[in-house]
Amino acid sequence: MTMQPLDISWLCGEYSEECYSFIYIRATPEQVVARLGGRWEDFTPGPFPDDPDHYPLPGEPLGVTSIGDWTFVFDPDWLGTCEDVITKLSEGTRLVSQAALGIKAMDYFYWCEDGEIRFAWGGDDGYLIGTPDELVDTMAEIDRLYPSFPRLYEGPAFLLVEHLTGIRATEQLLKGSTFMWGVVPEPTKS
Repeated sequence: MTMQPLDISWLCGEYSEECYSFIYIRATPEQVVARLGGRWEDFTPGPFPDDPDHYPLPGEPLGVTSIGDWTFVFDPDWLGTCEDVITKLSEGTRLVSQAALGIKAMDYFYWCEDGEIRFAWGGDDGYLIGTPDELVDTMAEIDRLYPSFPRLYEGPAFLLVEHLTGIRATEQLLKGSTFMWGVVPEPTKS
């Protein structure tokens, strides 16, 4: 496998002061919204925020869109790091999530399969769950592409997403997609 670095400067630049979770789930958008406790009929169409000043704040609507067999969820908060939520969302399928707050150099990455976390990376702690055999070659390739290993949100997380989902999350893909925006109940704190 030969990976190519991805230009995510658009996200690390003007959006870097914003928190986000990108969640990828192999399921339909309607299934994902229902699993999150939302009502699909309450969601309305709209674009990915083109300007960070229009970026939703925590507690505001999240966006979902279909990318092939996957649903992409854009959450303006830390939903992608709530382990109870992401493991439940992954039941019977695969889920990959990445979350970051660039201004504070915080980032998290999760890969879940059928309700179980297979790989996790978080904050300054590094690996929260060790690298499974399926990712050893991919991590070696990422180490080759990024020898200084920058923060995950500066590129490596996007390559892991691409490896695990087949989705190359480019600016054109996200800003060219129509999202359905709506509110889901906040996860209960455990």
